[in-house]
Amino acid sequence: MYLFIINPRSGGGAGQRTWHAVEPMLQARATPCEALFTQSADSAETQVLHALARREDWRAAIVIGGDGTIHSVLGALRIRAVALAVIPAGSGNDTARGFGIPLATEAALDAALQDRCRTADLLSGAEGWTLTAVASGFDAQVAVNVNNGPYKRLCNAIGAGQLAYLIGILHTLMTFKPCRVSVTCDGKEQAFENAWLVSICNLPSYGGGLLICPQAKADDGLLDVCVVHGISRWQLLRLFPTVMKGTHTALPFVTMLRGHSVAVRFAQPRHAIGDGESLGAAPMTVRCEPCALRVLSPLAGTQGAAGPCSASG
Repeated sequence: MYLFIINPRSGGGAGQRTWHAVEPMLQARATPCEALFTQSADSAETQVLHALARREDWRAAIVIGGDGTIHSVLGALRIRAVALAVIPAGSGNDTARGFGIPLATEAALDAALQDRCRTADLLSGAEGWTLTAVASGFDAQVAVNVNNGPYKRLCNAIGAGQLAYLIGILHTLMTFKPCRVSVTCDGKEQAFENAWLVSICNLPSYGGGLLICPQAKADDGLLDVCVVHGISRWQLLRLFPTVMKGTHTALPFVTMLRGHSVAVRFAQPRHAIGDGESLGAAPMTVRCEPCALRVLSPLAGTQGAAGPCSASG
């Protein structure tokens, strides 16, 4: 039995449209399933926990939504030890990218029903669990501006979710002011002046494919950290094309770190986000929780721990 978790509002209504496409496919395949429509991010975990508690033979929970929808149910999946599958229907869909899940609906459904899992680490912090990345500073402010602005809805409506983040970058660039930050990685503290952002990654990309930590692996038990500091606004703007390709890591104003635990303290309040969702503006500490989740992925046979989901039960 599969539990489908659908966020009908994800991706500007793409979640609802995707479910309407998936439902007849499931009927044609005679796939045993239940559908659960989430009401809000705040109530999603409770809804999913109640649904998963009704039986013990769940093969997987298949999320139809974006990274934020996945973020809202991570705690429930971890508590009930149920594997995650994804049919992308969000703006960024970086979880799908990170696990090699197709963006096309039918291909993603095929991958979800193949019953091949790989293990994945989770990022643990005071605000709960995160799968893709915890970001603070400029890029978190971009996400806040995108989520609160009108252009995300408009870009989703024309199927150009990534464009919303590019518009958000230009919007935020005009007002954001860098400041000093202290980053402590596995007990070693470093200070950076005029820091724009600190990103703690479990997967290579966020923001719709920005390869902020291209070397990050979801199952290596480590956090990959990117700190951008000591540059002008014009240099930062010129940096973003390199982030699209992941070549920014060699630049002198980019510092890459790696460890099991990372604490970040900005000299001034800065927004933080996890999987694109707000985590507040307080100083944060993030730990890597190895092998905390199982994910249905086409990559299961080529990298990371692989095997049938039921074997890891």
